Amino acid sequence: MRGSKFPKGFWLFARLMFGLTRPRKKILGFELAGEIEAVGKDVKLFKKGDPVFGGTGFNFGAYAEYKCLPEDGVVAIKPANMTYEEAAAVAFGAITALFFLRDKGKIRSGHKVLINGASGSIGTYAVQLAKYFGAEVTGVCSRANLELVKSLGADKVIDYTEEDFTKSSETYDIVLDTVGNISFSRSKGTLRQNGVHLAAVAGPPQFARMLWTSMIGSKKLKGGTTDGSAEDLKFLGELYKAGKIKPVIDRVYPLEEIAEAHRYVDQGHKKGHVVITLGDDRKV
Repeated sequence: MRGSKFPKGFWLFARLMFGLTRPRKKILGFELAGEIEAVGKDVKLFKKGDPVFGGTGFNFGAYAEYKCLPEDGVVAIKPANMTYEEAAAVAFGAITALFFLRDKGKIRSGHKVLINGASGSIGTYAVQLAKYFGAEVTGVCSRANLELVKSLGADKVIDYTEEDFTKSSETYDIVLDTVGNISFSRSKGTLRQNGVHLAAVAGPPQFARMLWTSMIGSKKLKGGTTDGSAEDLKFLGELYKAGKIKPVIDRVYPLEEIAEAHRYVDQGHKKGHVVITLGDDRKV
């Protein structure tokens, strides 16, 4: 589960996308993990009983007891040493972090990277992935989460209630903002030449600025969305098996308490992920 976060002024676009007067999709949920109940006659990659994990993207539906996914969708065999709860906490946060750091930020060994929101669903994976790619990592979070972010491999942690990184003399090759509260204008001074600000939460004003920086200046603002791919899931699964990444799960709720789970997430203080279980071996 993840919180639904939209930047200021984005509500109209969200309404158009998800439904003006009522939700277009009545069953929510992006991430899932479970056991395959049945496969179509032409399916070659999977069979009944396979343990899998994946994502539904903006088709939603992961909160249902059963979900039909295409064979070539964002779905892969779950690593044997990964629990269903852990597997259900991969498809959104890890794939999004991978997309921004690897695909948008072109991260490489030796880069200095700052993760704003380092204790969240994207941030916890971003810290670990940045370290995997050989970067020097600074994580920004609240005081309560400093030790968690350190344990994930961050070389330095900043308590945002005590220090504003945009006013520091430190500079970075990549600033990944997973929260949406640091504008490009504020972070620009912390970027090195050819540095990039990655906006995981962005609206129309940010997209206009992205277009502008793509044409002018050496410092760039980039964003975007991705559903990922089965190959991304397999890659992340291999990293998990190798001990390079681990999901951070704050709380686990049964499906019957999903409203309470959302209330907790909406407070904005969760660490990593909140997972919903169905009461048996199948997870969403």
